Amino acid sequence: MHIHRAADLQTLPGIAHGFFGRDGGLSTGVYASLNCGPGSRDDPAAVAGNRAQVVQALAPGAKLVSLAQIHSAIVHVVDNAWNFELRRDGDGMVTARPGVMLGILTADCTPVLFADAQAGVIGAAHAGWKGALAGVLENTVAAMVTLGATPARIRAAIGPTISQANYEVGADMMARFDAADGKFFIASDRPDHCRFDLPGYARMRLERAGVGQIADLGLCTYPPDNGFYSFRRTTHRGEADYGREISAIVRTE
Repeated sequence: MHIHRAADLQTLPGIAHGFFGRDGGLSTGVYASLNCGPGSRDDPAAVAGNRAQVVQALAPGAKLVSLAQIHSAIVHVVDNAWNFELRRDGDGMVTARPGVMLGILTADCTPVLFADAQAGVIGAAHAGWKGALAGVLENTVAAMVTLGATPARIRAAIGPTISQANYEVGADMMARFDAADGKFFIASDRPDHCRFDLPGYARMRLERAGVGQIADLGLCTYPPDNGFYSFRRTTHRGEADYGREISAIVRTE
């Protein structure tokens, strides 16, 4: 099991985090091996076992929460009334509860983990282009503020995500963005197509939200030798399904 970590979060006391790759789990076939996505068609027992391994690696005994991600700007506060048996729709979570692990599932979209250690507040967001455009990152920061966080104190880390070089999109998608966002698009070889800088756009939205410190691991999910699941790579290969890597953060005290 290989865990990538961001230096800006790694030094925070009482907080553990990790951006997990696909190795070290129980799943087989196209899901090999640390597939943590209940939404895949993988064996549910294998997925559950993989998620248990993630908890054990970061904070044994913690309760792992993930959402049915729908590319929205919906953010939930995981408070004392949270029902851990219910999987809610949404794309961001925040909590001030120790022992609650927030997990984001991705396979090209951008996972972002947040922490204000002084306030004891953490957050996690799934930012595909639709969610980022709709404001999921700003909404995650705003939800953290309701729990006592201050944007300038928040440290955020952008995890493994598809890079601009491997993210070709149609010109119709570019038309949904503001003219000022044109800098995140470059020309592609195909007519009426361009390449989108999703992590760069996510960073800009985090800066706009006033986040004090932002790190980008600079890891692309598309190349097979990078050790991540990729929806786009699966599509290009004509595979039937794909796994999801997990990015997680937890207050340990």
